[in-house]
Amino acid sequence: MAILLIGTLDTKGAEIGFVRDLLLGQGLTVRVMDVGSIGEPTIRPDIGREEVFRAARTSAALVQAKRDRGQAVTLAAAGAATLALSMHAKGEVDGILSLGGSAGTTIGTAAMRALPYGVPKLMVSTLASGQVAPFVGVRDITMMHSVVDLCGLNRFSRMVLTRAAGAMAGMVRQPLPAPAAPELALVAASMFGVTTPCVDRARGLVEAAGFEVLVFHATGTGGRTMEAMIRDGLISGVLDITTTELADELVGGILSAGNERLTAAAIKRIPQVISVGALDMVNFGPRATVPERFKDRRFYQHNENVTLMRTTPEENDRLGKEIAEKASASGGPTLVLLPLRGVSAIDREDSSFWWPEANQALFQSIRNWVGPWVNVEEMDMHINDDAFAERAATWLTGAMGRHIK
Repeated sequence: MAILLIGTLDTKGAEIGFVRDLLLGQGLTVRVMDVGSIGEPTIRPDIGREEVFRAARTSAALVQAKRDRGQAVTLAAAGAATLALSMHAKGEVDGILSLGGSAGTTIGTAAMRALPYGVPKLMVSTLASGQVAPFVGVRDITMMHSVVDLCGLNRFSRMVLTRAAGAMAGMVRQPLPAPAAPELALVAASMFGVTTPCVDRARGLVEAAGFEVLVFHATGTGGRTMEAMIRDGLISGVLDITTTELADELVGGILSAGNERLTAAAIKRIPQVISVGALDMVNFGPRATVPERFKDRRFYQHNENVTLMRTTPEENDRLGKEIAEKASASGGPTLVLLPLRGVSAIDREDSSFWWPEANQALFQSIRNWVGPWVNVEEMDMHINDDAFAERAATWLTGAMGRHIK
């Protein structure tokens, strides 16, 4: 088993050397990559900074001469990612471990994000207890908090780094479960708590038709991950029941998946069912975090850490147009499925977010803007009704060449 160990050997040489020796003591092969750019490395690397910067189409001498730390980090990240991917393709990387502060975390996780899902990736970082989304992205990276700054070895850093080495050794040695049915095509589905009954019912039917379903929580990261997997060609069909992340992107909530949400399936020309799950809401944190400009809006306190804000007719009109345009751009079979009696568990008659005018604005905008070549079906039922889920599953499996019995 070969571990790629990445660090800035001018500032973290002692710590990298400590972890290297622990991994060697576990009987693992270790290749140390130096991504430093200022001082001389304090231990000898297996992959020097010259090779790293050459992979980024520059040289260590040029980087050092410019004395621009920001640019040096960016170039080191690019070079480390290129080399890591090349080494993995040659069978030289079974796991990747890095440690550092902001610069080291930026560089180490760039290399990790270049590698496929399933390759063990562990980042020991001073930033691991904060906002790590920019570092993790949509990959299976494990972030481990260093507790103390990685500036010399002490009782705390030795403890954390020893556990990190042990974790990496365990991850690379633990065999992955054999796929139960590797021939099954993958279907992606988007879900929120307020659309769970629909997605659960549809998932069961799609699985019964002979597909494997990956469900993504529509929390921003979930949507981005789903789109990335579709773009990577891993997904054969999509049950995009819960497009709520579009509302957060439009209005300014905390669970946006970016403006590329709802685009990958169209580009890859794979069958997709698009619905409007949870477009009645925009997500914020605790009530005190909701921007002042929204003070007069309708809210639902899901829990002390999650505040939901009802979308307005005007916002739904814009969301409908976005969905229609993105659906119309699809090169593959597409169904837009509309539940006329509510789009979430709290959007039904006598519930907190029931607002027929807002929903009608959404539905009418889709009708107005969708291309005539796109299938649009309206069902006089709630999104969580069994028949709605059954129609979504039946259409998708039929478009993928299987029929639910």
